Amino acid sequence: MKKFVKLVSFLSLFLFLSISTVSANKSSVTIDAPDSVAKGAEVAIKLNVMHNGNNIFHHTEWVYVKVNGKEIARWDFSMFNRPETENFSREIKYIINEPVQIEAEASCNVHGSSGISKAAINLK
Repeated sequence: MKKFVKLVSFLSLFLFLSISTVSANKSSVTIDAPDSVAKGAEVAIKLNVMHNGNNIFHHTEWVYVKVNGKEIARWDFSMFNRPETENFSREIKYIINEPVQIEAEASCNVHGSSGISKAAINLK
């Protein structure tokens, strides 16, 4: 009987994990930022992270944003410190004193990243 209970428990866990990752994908991110601003302007750079899966075993593991090659923000997640939902946003403020190239990436702890997203802000 104990073996049967263990087998049913194992199969239930396997089924739960399988169902929760059926629609799973790689984490991806898009960048919302203005195309151009006046020199010295503070802008909001918004990252929209998309990922099908947000449970203890499967979630977005990290997100970063770089400006002109330098990382300016990073968010790390874990099984006990997951993002609030599958699809979520993060926003940072940045002062633009020169044209900037923005890069952002997010990664799933199981499936990885769909790649780097890029955007640019030019001076008016």
